This record gives sequence, structure tokens and C-alpha cells, in this order.
Amino acid sequence: MPDKKFINPKELAEIIANKNNTGTNKKQVEKIIKTLIDVIIEKVKAGQTVKLTGFGAFMSKDRYARAGVNPRNPQERIKIPAVRVAKFKAGKKLKDALKK
Repeated sequence: MPDKKFINPKELAEIIANKNNTGTNKKQVEKIIKTLIDVIIEKVKAGQTVKLTGFGAFMSKDRYARAGVNPRNPQERIKIPAVRVAKFKAGKKLKDALKK
């Protein structure tokens, strides 16, 4: 597989299926990845934090409403509404791996 900046879930499933010793095939791993993503989204949407020890934590954060400037007309002030955003905080194992 060529070295790319990103991999999609199907490519990730193929890598995991080829690496693991559990006897799971690519299709099974794809289902597991899809389910994992669905569960993380569901829990973060409900306001919970999903922590994968060593890897990191997925959470949501409320960004409060604030005043801003219209980029097309800098003299015009606009209201930016409050919104909930996704956050990811890297775990120790991931941080240490990136330092090396």
C-alpha cells in the first residue's frame, strides 16, 4: 500500500485484518470499526467522554455565542451562535509515540 497522508476505514480494516492473530477477516473488522465509530459518536453526542486508555479521549465542548466580524465587510459586526464541537485529547502512549 503506498504511503499516504491518510487512510480510510476500509484500508484500516485491511491493515488490522492482516496484522491481528484473532482470525477475523477484513469484512468483520470493517463492521467493528463502523460500530466503534457509531458508538463514539452516540456517546459524545450524549455528552459523555469516550476514553481509550493510552490513545486518547473523545469529548464534546460547548462553544459559547460571541460577537464577530464579517470577513467580507470588516465594519459589520455579526453574532456567532453557540455550538457544540467535538474534541480529541491525545493519550500518553500516542504522545510518547509522536515524540520519538
